This record gives sequence, structure tokens and C-alpha cells, in this order.
Amino acid sequence: MSPGHLHAYRAVVTWTGNRGQGTSGYRSYGRDHVVRIDGKPDLAASADRVFHGDMGRHNPEDLLVAALAGCHLLTYLHFAADAGIVVTAYEDRAEGHMETTGSSGRFVEVVLHPAVTLAASGDATRALSLHEDAHRACFIANSVNFPVRCKPRIIIASS
Repeated sequence: MSPGHLHAYRAVVTWTGNRGQGTSGYRSYGRDHVVRIDGKPDLAASADRVFHGDMGRHNPEDLLVAALAGCHLLTYLHFAADAGIVVTAYEDRAEGHMETTGSSGRFVEVVLHPAVTLAASGDATRALSLHEDAHRACFIANSVNFPVRCKPRIIIASS
């Protein structure tokens, strides 16, 4: 087996929620922070609203679900192109489920719901099977310790 290639990803996360008292009390500070990645727009983030965050900002839980959905999308499109399957539209309404116990929590599953539209001559059976291949190859899904399930739907565009 040949050695793998190591890829590095860097992000700077800066807390911007100091309301003048720092973390002097659980409700005295904001959960706002900014995610900066060189060459990309800043991402305004916070905690989920239930954890006293700003619901107008992205939260880590949303971003984890989006990362899984985005990884599956990109992997699926690659496999579709290689297989000669012409995808004309793709939308995933992914959902993650997290349970909390006391002051901790963990994701118990993420379910992807990709709706994939194929060109009129598309092979729906082959397109459906590519989701299994994409799932096995997805970098992010291979990195988490909870189930990621995929419930795809294939649509053939009318000619």
C-alpha cells in the first residue's frame, strides 16, 4: 500500500463576544466569533440559539451538517461525470440529530436527502448506485464517529 498524502487546512477562529466583562458569568458573554480562512470571505459564527447564540449566524452544528452534505455533493458529481451520468441539478436538504446530556452532547446521525435531476436520457439506476460510492469515498463522512445515512431521490428531466 502506498503512503497517503497529507493535506493541511487552516482556519483562524476569533472570539468577538466579549461584552466588556469577559467570561465573568455564563450569561455575561456573547458566543459570536469569526472564522477566517486565507483568501475566502469571513464567516460570522455563533453558538446555536439554544446555547445562547445568535441565530442569525452560522453555528458549528450547522456547519458540520453542511460539510457532510457538501462533501457528498462534490464526490457524487465527480463519480457522475466519470460514469457519463449528466446531472443538471442537485439539492440536499440534510439534517443532523444531536443529543445532549448534562453539559455535553454528540451527533447521533446525519441524514442526507439529495434530490438529483438527470438529463432526459439519464440512467436512474446507475445514478442511484453512485450515491453509495460517493458515501464510501466522502472524506468528511469517513472522519466522523456517527452514522451518515443517505436517502437520495433521482429525477429524470423531461425532454
